[in-house]
Amino acid sequence: MADVSILIVEDEQRVAEILKKQIEEAGYKADIALDGYIGKKLAEKNKYNLIILDINLPLINGYDLCREIRKSDSNVPVIMLTAFGTPDNKIEGFDAGADDYIIKPFDFRELLARINVFLKRSDNTSRSSDKLKLADLEMDLNTKTVIRGNKKIDLTAKEFQLLETFLRNKGKLLSREFIIEKVWGIDFEAATNIIDVYVNYLRKKIDKDFEPKLIHTKFGFGFYCSETKM
Repeated sequence: MADVSILIVEDEQRVAEILKKQIEEAGYKADIALDGYIGKKLAEKNKYNLIILDINLPLINGYDLCREIRKSDSNVPVIMLTAFGTPDNKIEGFDAGADDYIIKPFDFRELLARINVFLKRSDNTSRSSDKLKLADLEMDLNTKTVIRGNKKIDLTAKEFQLLETFLRNKGKLLSREFIIEKVWGIDFEAATNIIDVYVNYLRKKIDKDFEPKLIHTKFGFGFYCSETKM
């Protein structure tokens, strides 16, 4: 685990130092950036396995920094760790490219569990097939690109992760609980409508102008991805 490196972008120095100490005690390396500008420079300079990112940062806020990170690295998991806890905050964070969203105050055991989930997921993805296909839709896991009908589809990180979950389980009916665990991580708020929001985003991008429709809803049960309806 010593070769795993995590970047902490947090402007509260005491919080950043406590996080660094706890992460290192868990067996990982950790760097600290106390503002968004330094965070951007460190992310460009070094190859991190995961980034923990506050939103209310000096110089470059967390949303904008996440977007900058995604321009050069579409793979690194980004966990937003912030006091901004409204549904709109969360959706903006996911739209910016975050993989997960944890609200302060938090329990470090939960954060560590989510860190481990993303590190394991990244390791498994690197060993799995690099392309997923359904009908005329193709997803490249290495380049993080999606093409349908010879047209490139631009997806956010969370949309990409949701579509990957559908394609890895094509033809299977997926419950909301399953999708929450696979895409948003453990203990995500099951009552939120964020799944419906992101399924709608995906449908507009990969189904609206194409046939056959690939993402379907079975009311009362969940969602599935298939060329035909169940």
